[in-house]
Amino acid sequence: MLVLSRKANQSIVIDDAVRVTVIGIKGDRVRLGVEAPPEVTVDRSEVHDRRMRFVDVPLGPGVCAESVDLGGVLVAGTAGDTMH
Repeated sequence: MLVLSRKANQSIVIDDAVRVTVIGIKGDRVRLGVEAPPEVTVDRSEVHDRRMRFVDVPLGPGVCAESVDLGGVLVAGTAGDTMH
């Protein structure tokens, strides 16, 4: 993990496409502004984690949901469902 120090109104740039600017600091809260292209999804981590719980994983023909190792990712659906 890269750790940077920034003051209010200072920015970091990620991959020439995403700019994160410190908008303000009040107590233990930091307000950040994020500028990114429309194709880049920007979420708070708790929203991202919630979205990932319900991501659709395409399964090949004849593969049932129980036989796919998703590395602990919970996928919406019920046990026994198969994709056709």
